[in-house]
Amino acid sequence: MSDGFDQNPIETIDLGAYTENAMLNYAMYVINDRALPHIGDGLKPVQRRIIYAMSELRLNADAKYAKSARTIGDVIGKFHPHGEAASYEAMVLMAQPFSYRYPLVDGQGNWGSPDDPKSFAAQRYTESKLTRYADLLLSETGQGTVTWQPNFDATLEEPAVLPARLPNILLNGGTGIAVGMATDILPHNLNEVAAACIRLLDEPSSGTADILEHIKGPDFPTEAEIISSPQDLRQVYETGRGSVRARAVYEVESGEIVIHALPYQVSGTKILEQIAAQMIAKKLPMVVDLRDESDHEHPTRIVIVPRSNRIEIQGLMSHLFSTTDLERSYRVNFNMIGLDGSPRVRPLVELLREWLKFRSQTVLKRLQFRLDRILDRLHILDGLLMAYLNLDEVIRIIREEDKPKEILIEKFSLSAVQADAILDIRLRQLARLEEEKIRGESEALNTERVDLEKTINSRSRLKTLIKKEITEDAVKYGSDRCAPIIHREEATAFSERDLISTEPVLVVLSEKGWTRAARGHDINPRELNYRSGDDYLTSAAGRSNQDAVFIDSTGRSYALAAHTLPTARGQGEPLTGRVSPPDGAFFTGVVIGEKEQQYIAASTAGYGFITSSGDMVTRTRAGKSLVSVPQGGVAMQPVPVDDLDNDFLAAFTNEGRLLIFPVSDLPVMARGKGVKIINIPAARIRDQVEMMSHLVVFSRADTLNVTSGRHYLNLKMKALGNYMGERGRRGAKLPRGFQKVDAVKVVKKESK
Repeated sequence: MSDGFDQNPIETIDLGAYTENAMLNYAMYVINDRALPHIGDGLKPVQRRIIYAMSELRLNADAKYAKSARTIGDVIGKFHPHGEAASYEAMVLMAQPFSYRYPLVDGQGNWGSPDDPKSFAAQRYTESKLTRYADLLLSETGQGTVTWQPNFDATLEEPAVLPARLPNILLNGGTGIAVGMATDILPHNLNEVAAACIRLLDEPSSGTADILEHIKGPDFPTEAEIISSPQDLRQVYETGRGSVRARAVYEVESGEIVIHALPYQVSGTKILEQIAAQMIAKKLPMVVDLRDESDHEHPTRIVIVPRSNRIEIQGLMSHLFSTTDLERSYRVNFNMIGLDGSPRVRPLVELLREWLKFRSQTVLKRLQFRLDRILDRLHILDGLLMAYLNLDEVIRIIREEDKPKEILIEKFSLSAVQADAILDIRLRQLARLEEEKIRGESEALNTERVDLEKTINSRSRLKTLIKKEITEDAVKYGSDRCAPIIHREEATAFSERDLISTEPVLVVLSEKGWTRAARGHDINPRELNYRSGDDYLTSAAGRSNQDAVFIDSTGRSYALAAHTLPTARGQGEPLTGRVSPPDGAFFTGVVIGEKEQQYIAASTAGYGFITSSGDMVTRTRAGKSLVSVPQGGVAMQPVPVDDLDNDFLAAFTNEGRLLIFPVSDLPVMARGKGVKIINIPAARIRDQVEMMSHLVVFSRADTLNVTSGRHYLNLKMKALGNYMGERGRRGAKLPRGFQKVDAVKVVKKESK
C-alpha cells in the first residue's frame, strides 16, 4: 500500500546554492528595479512611474492641481507595488526646489523646507502636477520612442525608460543604495551640460579637459560656493568617483557675520544648534550672540555676533567651516544602469557619449515612427485620390454591389486599408474641394517624407537635428549657474590655545627652577613670595595663548603653554615636574612671544647666534638642543632683538671687559654653537675663571645703565664709542670699580 509520497517525490535542493541564487536575484532586483537610475532618463523606477502616472492623469503643467493622494494611489495601484509612504516621499523630493536643481513636480501646499525637508504635509493635504521641465521626459512618449513592458500584474504597460531630450541623469543627479553598490550623482547646470553634449557631437574625440571647458562642476540649487580645486574636480570627472566640497557664503554687516547661503541639503536649524553647542561648551569665547533672522524675503539669514571688532572674522569662520556643516563634502559616484542594462561607474565623457547614443536611438525611433505614419497616410491618400478620379464608378459599386469592398479592391487594385477609407467617406466630402485638399496634403507629406528619409539615412543630418533640439531645450529650460565655483583654502579649526583668552602674563623663573605666570605686565617679580632658599632669577612678558620657552644650562629648550602654568598667587611649581632636563642641568632663562620674534641665543663661553622663538619650541618632554655649549660654559638667558639692521649688541665679561658691535654681524641659525661674540681664552672658560656675564641689545638713542656694587655708570652712544669693535675681539676694560658687573639696564629715550 502506497503512502502517497511515491507519486509526488520531494525535490531536494542544496541550501547553499538556493540561498546564493535567492540573494543574487534579490540583489539584481534592488539594483535594477529600485535603487539605481537609468542613464537614459536619469530616473529610478519609482520616479519614472510617478511621472508616467501623472501624465496618464493629464496632470501636465497647464492642468489644474490634483490631490497628491490621487497620484500616489495610481502609482502604487497600477505600477509600483510598494509602500505609499516611500512613493510619496519620492514624489516630494521631485517637487522640492532645494532638493532638485530642476524640479519635476509642481507642488501646492506644504512640501517641506530647507530646514526640515521631511516636514511636508500628508498626501491627502497637498496638491501637485508636472512642471514644464517634465516635458523633456514625456513629450516623445507617444511617438514610438518607448519600449513598453508589463506592469507588476501584467494588466497594464509601463515605459521601461522615458525618452529624455536632455541628460537628466546629470541635471538632477540622484542618490541610491543597492546591494553591494551605491550611486551619488550631483546636480549640474543645464546650459553647461547642453554645451558639453554639442561639443561631443561636433568633436567626438573630445577628452575630459575639453568637456570641462563647458561643465565647470556641479551646480547645486543653492548659492553656496563650491570650493574644490580644479584638480580635484577633474579627477572626479575622469574617474567617476571622488568628492566635492561646498561652503556657506557670508558677509560682514556692521561688524556682524551674516550667513545668507548654506551648502546643499544643509539645515539652518542644525547649523544654529552646532554653533550654540560650541558656545555652551565655551569653545567659542569670541562669539557673544547668535540669531536666526530668516524670513520669507531672506530664506537664509543667520547672524553671528563677534565679541569685539578685534576678533579676526576670517579665522573665526575658518573654524566654523571646519567644525560645522557650514562646509560639507559630497561624495560622487557615477554609478548607473547603462544601455546594456548593467550597472557600472562611468567617467563624465563616457557617460555623455552613452547618453548621446541613447538620444540618437530615440530620435531615430521617433523619425521612423513619423515616417511610418506618413507612409500609411500617403497610402490612404492614394486610394482616396483614385476614388475621386473614378467617383461615378465608385458610387455605382457602393450602391449596387452586395460586397463593395471586394469589388473596389479588385477593380482599382486597392488594399483593404484603402478600400475601408473609401467606404468611410461622407457624402459631403465628395466635393471638388476635398480632392484639392487630398492633393495638397499628399504633396506636403511627400515633402516631409523626403526630409525624414534623408535625416534617417544621414548621420550628419541626424547629428545636426539633435544639436538643434538640445540648443532649443537649453534656451527654453536653461538658467544661470546657482552655485559659484571658487577655490578656497582648506578650513582649520581653532586649537585649544586659540580658544584661550589672550591676557597679558608675566612668566617668572626662580633660581631653583620653579615657575609661575602672573596676570599683567605691571607686576614686580622680585616682590613675589619665593620658597626658602630660592629667589628670583628672570622673567618674560607675553600673552596667555603663547608658549613659554625655558632654557637650561646645557642649552636645551623646553616649551610649555603659558596658560597651563600656575598663577602667581602661590610659589609656582618645579619645571622638573613637566620636563626632563639632563642630570645636573639647571634652568637659566625663559622667553615668551610670537614665533617670529628674534632672540640672541648665547653661552657664557662667548659664543652665540640669532634665532627665533618658533625655533625654540618643542613638544617633547626631553626638550630640544638649541645652543651647543663649550666645556665650562653655561647657556644664557636669550636676549630679544627688535631691529636686526640697526641695533647694537653689548657683551660684558665678569672681568669688566665690554665689546660692542652691530647685531647684524651675528648669523641667523635654528640651532648650534654660533660664532664668537667676545674673545675669551678657552682655558679660562674651562676653568670658569672668565665668562661672558651679560648681553644687552640697544639702539643708538638708548643709554646703558651699568651697576657694580654701589657704583653706577650711564653710558650713551658717544661714550660707548671706546668699546666699539669687530665681533670676536677681546673688548676694552670698563673704568675702575666695574671689574664685576652686577646688572646692565637699557634706558630707552623718552619720546617727546
